[in-house]
Amino acid sequence: MSPYLRIIAGQYGGRTIAAPDGRKTHPMSERVRNALFNSIGTEIQGATVLDAFAGTGAIGFEALSRGAEHVTFIERDRIAQKVLDENITTLGVHDQSKLIRASVSAWVGTYDGPQFDIIFVDPPYHDVQFSTAILLMGLLKPSALMVLSHPGRSECPTRPGVVVVDNRSYGDATLTLFRREK
Repeated sequence: MSPYLRIIAGQYGGRTIAAPDGRKTHPMSERVRNALFNSIGTEIQGATVLDAFAGTGAIGFEALSRGAEHVTFIERDRIAQKVLDENITTLGVHDQSKLIRASVSAWVGTYDGPQFDIIFVDPPYHDVQFSTAILLMGLLKPSALMVLSHPGRSECPTRPGVVVVDNRSYGDATLTLFRREK
């Protein structure tokens, strides 16, 4: 039986979603997700969201639950993809979500669609892929927000026209929030 995660608040608040067995994914803890969404809550309503390195999809599903219009999930691991599909079905959000089955670095190099209001970047801590995070910053709409989850006090990526607006640590996890300038 797979472990489960709880969606904290909103339309799907209290519902559970599946998580893959094993240690390949590291879902953001409920405590950190709650703090994150409490700090950016007003920006979620009606947003188009990208959940890069989606894993379980917990971040994207929390965004949908709190009023995001659409979430694009990107995940390369086949087991995590299967769990994401299951969670999309469980919550009945096929029309509000899209699952891209690819590595984020391969996808971002070929993507030519619309920009996003919010991008969540939660790469594996053993391979933070800051170069990919920098490319993802280019997919932000003007004034849009990117949230990068990374281990400890590691250096943050930078890109002209994108500034750090907040940086918070929660144990081993650090969340750095970036905003694209107008």
